[in-house]
Amino acid sequence: MLLSRRLALGLAGASALPRFAIGQSDNRPSLTVAVQKISTSNTLEPMREQSNVGQRVFYTFAETLTDHAWTGDLALKPGLAESFKRIDGRTLELKLRQNVRFHNGDAMTAEDVAFSFGPERMWTGSPVDTRGMWTNTTPGLTSKVPPPEAPKIAMAAYPGFERMEIVDKYTVRFINRVPDATLEGRLTRNTGVIFSARAFAEAPTWLDWSRKPVGTGPYRIVEYKPDVELVLEAFDDYWGGRPPIKRLRFVEVPEVASRVNGLRSGDFDFACDMPPDQIAAIESSPKLEVVGGPIMNIRLTIFDKHHPVLKDPRVRRAMTHAVDRQAIVDALWSGRTKVPKGLQWDFFGPMLLGDWAPPAFDPAEAKKLLKQAGYDGAPIPYQMLNNYYTNQLQTAQIMVEQWKAVGLNVVIEMKENWAQILGRFPGRGICENSNSSWFNDPVASLAAYAPGGQTWEAGQWENDEIVKLMATLQSEVDLTPRRDVFRRMLTIVEREDPAYNVIHQNATFTAKRRDYKWRPAQSFVVDFRASNWG
Repeated sequence: MLLSRRLALGLAGASALPRFAIGQSDNRPSLTVAVQKISTSNTLEPMREQSNVGQRVFYTFAETLTDHAWTGDLALKPGLAESFKRIDGRTLELKLRQNVRFHNGDAMTAEDVAFSFGPERMWTGSPVDTRGMWTNTTPGLTSKVPPPEAPKIAMAAYPGFERMEIVDKYTVRFINRVPDATLEGRLTRNTGVIFSARAFAEAPTWLDWSRKPVGTGPYRIVEYKPDVELVLEAFDDYWGGRPPIKRLRFVEVPEVASRVNGLRSGDFDFACDMPPDQIAAIESSPKLEVVGGPIMNIRLTIFDKHHPVLKDPRVRRAMTHAVDRQAIVDALWSGRTKVPKGLQWDFFGPMLLGDWAPPAFDPAEAKKLLKQAGYDGAPIPYQMLNNYYTNQLQTAQIMVEQWKAVGLNVVIEMKENWAQILGRFPGRGICENSNSSWFNDPVASLAAYAPGGQTWEAGQWENDEIVKLMATLQSEVDLTPRRDVFRRMLTIVEREDPAYNVIHQNATFTAKRRDYKWRPAQSFVVDFRASNWG
């Protein structure tokens, strides 16, 4: 009854909003954006889809309570919450915007926020073996119960979450079990996008919902064809102003050459993930340009420490010392990105460990460690996809040769999807991956290596001390002890018991029509709001 009443009120109030007359000419452009992939899980629900490519499209149709200035200075800013303040170390109070509507016409209220952070969507997973997470491509076929990874993803994003409390229709309080200095930043994660409670209730199954969720973004989903395209159209009742694009279409084009050719022929208006070596050729056309640069993402390889060879940390350490990261940046990125200070970014601010660095390129040390470990040349499988990351295969081939130079026998195994990489099967070795930082604190990226994080839940790497350290990092509020804990965590995951091998800070370059004035973000997010157009 409550939902029906809200719908009635919403429809009644909708007439008061400014609208464009039916007969009015709409001269806004319709755009086609060529991408290598839209979603790795074939869903659009962040409680399952946590990939880089998913991050690119999420913010066209859904939004979070707080946000970052991704196309600006990366500062934290209001989102669907017009303001927020601390009540105490455990409690953040947020005042919601009162002119926000969902794509089904409902007005957004505190009830929708409570639903979006509630058990129906976030904290209840389907009762199956969680070792199958990320390998089942069609969860939720017959029920509304989320897939098993949903509560794991929620726990990684909001490990101390106690409840979302409704104060009044437009005020909520995010209440944590323990103090947390990062609550404001945590709410920028796409896990916390605000969806319509009524739309979820009306969806036949979780899978139906996950392929057409109802959010508040500038564009509403018209159609999603997994592995093919995502079509959206302008939502003219968007609270942030009339969207500048009439119709927005993301189309999957895995091959770089095909994306470039489609842009040149006029089939595409934007083409994502351009390698630096293509930029000059693309810009030889006066009608085209390439924009972009480094983003809040770091490319790395993940170790499966349960592999018979990799179970010895000395072998993993040797692999990190055998990689010449700067040579990779110079050869494949033309100096357009850099080798980071381990798994951290400058925008960590006071939490940045400025004196930290990834393991030094030291072939002699690598050979010494392999000798100590008694490595006998046994093959180490390297599972990877092609065309998911820019310069992916070329980077892998360079590293394989660098590993070979110190005596490591690494064998590339091409896979078709992430299920064939993250699934728990015999013979996993190392794999391609990356880490993003959703907000400016180490817990944003290190969560992948603690319970609830992808690497941990996929069974690739665990460490008992990390569990205790992460709990401290998440609950400590004083800067000095937090920095000390962060340093110890990096020492473990990058030196003593390596979980990954840092390669370089990722960068994204987007080719586009020169006459379209649009700024790239310092993340995978693409922003097609009016504030980023023209």
